[in-house]
Amino acid sequence: MLSMRLRLRDLQKPEWKPQGGRWINGESWIEAAKVPALVMEINDDQAPRVRVRVKECKREDADFIAVAMEPGGAHVSAGVFGTAPLYLVARAGELHASWDVTALQPFLRTDCLVPRVVARTLTRQHRYTSETLFDGVHRLTERASATFTAAGLSLRYPEPAEHVLEPRSLRPGVDPHAALDYLLTGVISEAPTVTGCVGVELSGGADSGNVALAIRAVRFPEVHSFGLLVGGSTGMQQRERRRAFVEHCHFWDTPIPAMEHPPFCPGGVRALGKPHDPAGAFYQEAFDVVREHASARRCDVVFTGNGGDEINAHHSRTDVELPALEPVPWLGRNAVRALAEVNEHLAPIPVLPVPALMAFGMHNPGFLRAGVWPVSPLVHPRIIRFMEQLPKEYKQGKALFRERIRREGLPETVAQPAEPENFLAVLEKGLRSHGLAMLGEMLKESILVDLGYVDGKALAQARKDADAAPVVPDLLCDLLALEVGLWSLQ
Repeated sequence: MLSMRLRLRDLQKPEWKPQGGRWINGESWIEAAKVPALVMEINDDQAPRVRVRVKECKREDADFIAVAMEPGGAHVSAGVFGTAPLYLVARAGELHASWDVTALQPFLRTDCLVPRVVARTLTRQHRYTSETLFDGVHRLTERASATFTAAGLSLRYPEPAEHVLEPRSLRPGVDPHAALDYLLTGVISEAPTVTGCVGVELSGGADSGNVALAIRAVRFPEVHSFGLLVGGSTGMQQRERRRAFVEHCHFWDTPIPAMEHPPFCPGGVRALGKPHDPAGAFYQEAFDVVREHASARRCDVVFTGNGGDEINAHHSRTDVELPALEPVPWLGRNAVRALAEVNEHLAPIPVLPVPALMAFGMHNPGFLRAGVWPVSPLVHPRIIRFMEQLPKEYKQGKALFRERIRREGLPETVAQPAEPENFLAVLEKGLRSHGLAMLGEMLKESILVDLGYVDGKALAQARKDADAAPVVPDLLCDLLALEVGLWSLQ
């Protein structure tokens, strides 16, 4: 949520002053992302020690990035929410940092990647860690800190977060539906909106639907809903569910056909070769359209339903089995060798669910570029703790979420859809219509093949097989997104 350049030479004589939306000291500068929901606080009362904090406005338990500077170095720390992770790189007595990894493009060497991160990406074994694809470029994970001195940059992970280990029994007379309503409405009412014009990503599912119902109860002055429609018979049912929520909540609605904006589509960030994060979301093209609409309607906050699956899952901290890996026949020798290290240097257990934090890193920088602050109320620590303590039967099949929808008077087809939406058809269209052509170009010249992470012959065979296959292997999307993203940064 901030960007900066700090020179050790400038920190010897702190003379910070505002200039053009930044705080400047010599050739050093710090600025908050250009989002109305964020404020930058400066404390120089104890000079030469200077503190800067960029945080959400209005909220007491706000997300933040803090920077403490003094002659000789700086200390950077993050809060628990991880809404927009900070990326850092130190070079020649300077610390460069940004929430937008492409802002660090001069330091993103595509010929010097971190092997285990590449292997994680190609095999869909993503991990939450300070490591990034690029050697020397680090992610500041939740509650972590970084220290910058003449000796360079060092990062420190926090202690593992404490969690409820087992569900508890409800006290007599307790209504968990009312408790969820109270907590969720409370979290949403604290949103850092300045204008009162907010948006909500509304898919029509139980997660975004419960968020929408709480937004309705808070009564913001203006609410816009945005939804990606998946098309086909599933899309028709999705459209009806969304319409029910929109009419019930009285939102201004913008439906967006996702099939018109599949991965790798013409006019999208990948097809245009615009610099972007190679680790970005599969459906970046479609969600870019959502963000453009939210910005055009002047929403300063957009609520999402992220994290609903995770908080409704029954997690065991002692008996965890990862799903079996799908084989990746085109892995090169360097990726195969690095597979042994995919579980090294991981961040400790965070406050928020790991998948939610990883999704934030992929999706949320796009919101900030659009001038919008994303809020995911379902993974607020108060909601997480409530759901961890809840008896298992209320979480199975999202029973509590679905019953809350029924109590609002919405039909059973909305509360318990027979065919929930998914984006597989959108992914298939993107790969079949656009991705395979890009794959053909990749066979001629490829960063990943040249570096030994992908076997060119095996990939050529996969390309040939995909033409005749009824469905293009979706793991080709991981490969193509990474390759195209790396090319965009050269």
